[in-house]
Amino acid sequence: MISNKTICLKCKSKNIIKWCKRKTENRGLIQRYKCKDCGKYFVIDDGFYRMRNSPQKITCAMDLYFKGLSTRKVQDHFQAFYPHNSSWVSIYNWVIKYSKQISKFTETLKLQSGEEVQIDEIEYKRRKSHKKGEKGTEDNYFVDSIDPITKFMVASNYVQARGNPELEEVAKRIKTKTEKQVKMVTTDGLLNYEGIVKSVWGYNNKLGKYNVFHNRIVTSKEEDVFNYQIERLHNSIRARTKVMRGFHGSVISANAIMKGYEIYYNFITKHQAINCCPYELATDLQLKSNNKWLELVEMSVIN
Repeated sequence: MISNKTICLKCKSKNIIKWCKRKTENRGLIQRYKCKDCGKYFVIDDGFYRMRNSPQKITCAMDLYFKGLSTRKVQDHFQAFYPHNSSWVSIYNWVIKYSKQISKFTETLKLQSGEEVQIDEIEYKRRKSHKKGEKGTEDNYFVDSIDPITKFMVASNYVQARGNPELEEVAKRIKTKTEKQVKMVTTDGLLNYEGIVKSVWGYNNKLGKYNVFHNRIVTSKEEDVFNYQIERLHNSIRARTKVMRGFHGSVISANAIMKGYEIYYNFITKHQAINCCPYELATDLQLKSNNKWLELVEMSVIN
């Protein structure tokens, strides 16, 4: 049976029929279709169009990578369990490609959040170049946010500096995804946040006050004052990134990798405090498959 969403790639007609199946070396049989109006033959893009490896192998590589294996360790794993090996470069390209693709879909999801959101940043030292022999590092930041109730990482961005434009971009995305649900924004003592919170969430002239309360906490080990939920999130992030030995050369690829980790944290792995994935509490999305990576890729194409 043909889905109602299946249309001809050339003339956009729904008057199509199943034609035959194309045999591939690593992906098995792929269904081909024919348009009865324009006569074009085509294959539906399931998110893995023209990929030379199976969707199961690609999503397995992503899962292993974000669970802590390096691209070369994933390559070693495939050498043992798959007859046709993939290079570590291919695995890296899969991580970048599908992290970006899934992120475009998940960024559109509206959230059912609590009244508080916490914002903070992690400092990283990124190598300026991936080429051997070229030395030098640059201070970068991963700006992230979390809903303490659902444990959902609301918005994040890997940036070269933590100035007002970079922090404001994350704040605007939080507001877009949570709409009017947030009543309090908790940050550390960084002075930049005060003006950003006020400008992004705005002032209510009728009530004579700002739309959200800025809860500014200056952390202190002596007084045991911390934003515990987001610091717990940072511990999870550092556990994965500390073995990467610095991001190499490109801010764009570093940001894509961190977007992939955001997807892994929100949609793939269970959070111990809530005994489920954060998306189950924060969104209406339903993932029924054990391979959530594969399901998210397919959803990113449909939507």
